[in-house]
Amino acid sequence: MGLSLRMRRRGGTKKDILTPAITTSGKEEEIVIPSQFQCPISYDLMKDPVIIASGITYDRENIEKWFESGNQTCPVTNTVLATLDQTPNHAIRRMIQEWCVAKGSSLDRVPTPRVPVTGHQAIEICGKLLSATRRGDHVVCVEMVEKMKRLGQESERNKKCFKANGVGLVLCVCFDAFSENESASGLLEGVLLLLTWMFPIGSEGQSNLTSTTSFTRLVGFMKSGDQNAAFLVKELLSLDEANVHKLAAINGVFDALVKSIRDSSSLTSIFHMISAKPETTSRFMELGLVNSTVEMLVDSENSVCEKALLVLDAICESNEGRTIVRGNELVMPILVKKVLKISESAKKDLVSVMWKICKTGDGTEVEEALRLGAFKKLVVMLQVGCGEGTKEKVTELLKMMNRHMKINGFVDVSDSSIEFKHLKRSS
Repeated sequence: MGLSLRMRRRGGTKKDILTPAITTSGKEEEIVIPSQFQCPISYDLMKDPVIIASGITYDRENIEKWFESGNQTCPVTNTVLATLDQTPNHAIRRMIQEWCVAKGSSLDRVPTPRVPVTGHQAIEICGKLLSATRRGDHVVCVEMVEKMKRLGQESERNKKCFKANGVGLVLCVCFDAFSENESASGLLEGVLLLLTWMFPIGSEGQSNLTSTTSFTRLVGFMKSGDQNAAFLVKELLSLDEANVHKLAAINGVFDALVKSIRDSSSLTSIFHMISAKPETTSRFMELGLVNSTVEMLVDSENSVCEKALLVLDAICESNEGRTIVRGNELVMPILVKKVLKISESAKKDLVSVMWKICKTGDGTEVEEALRLGAFKKLVVMLQVGCGEGTKEKVTELLKMMNRHMKINGFVDVSDSSIEFKHLKRSS
């Protein structure tokens, strides 16, 4: 199997390059790659050579990145280009393929590249989907959606092309139109996948996806574990707070979100709902949200833990929420264990949770935090540094703990007080 054909620029000019390759016997040998087969940008062997308006040939991926960066010139000649169109250089591609074959098994043969979707093709497919949607033609809609899925999975460029040519809005219209059709699940699942490539979508598209029938169908997909549906709901809630109120009115949405809480998208959606509509907290509590969220803190990766802490902090905004959080025996041990092991943004939420349940508790939470070693860890947080809001909460927590130690003789008060006061002055 061939090695990566990475080129190196020598002396500022492009020339034939030696590159290592593995022979069938397992020995490494140097292969000379002709300069005309190298992309002038990367000095790699070209896999999809295209000619631009200046007449110079580049590898498609590299020249597209050049144009996407805002450049409108030829990298080699520095001339301003009249058009950014790219034309496949079939002659060079065939020569490269023949050269790879001639080198035998020491090099991978460069495959024939797939022609990328053009704006005209994207608009044509989009038009067919819209027409089929308006006349309720399920078969043609499925055909167009499957075609876009296939083309989109070929390259990121194709996905961007569909997005740039209005496909997102038409997909929203299609989803809304078939959302009440129970036999259209396959079509709608395909539309959901395509929509994950299209965000953010405009207000018109949002209005279709957030209709009562569309939201109801999205919730149904979430209940069955569809991650694309969970992602779309999260995106819709983050785009507009009004969408939170629409979603909250959908039957079964709270059960669906808690059931799919292992999906980080659902965690974020729950946070948006509790933050924008605090009265939803009670319903989430009834469904065991606190226990589920705490379980996420125990065994999930850091990015999920961050979202779980965000939800837990939002829950602690209400008296009911704080009461239930205090009642979970795992909460304080987990908070103390993770306080120095997570990102800065997550530390902010963790400290906020600890501060809320300690400040409004009866003192048992402060005692438990002390017993678990929270004092020293919070002192370290002050030493290392943290945001102003977090710093204030850490300082107040340390004061609460310090008072508790003095009153109850929990530890050697004088030493801890000296350490605390010293850090307070130096922060």
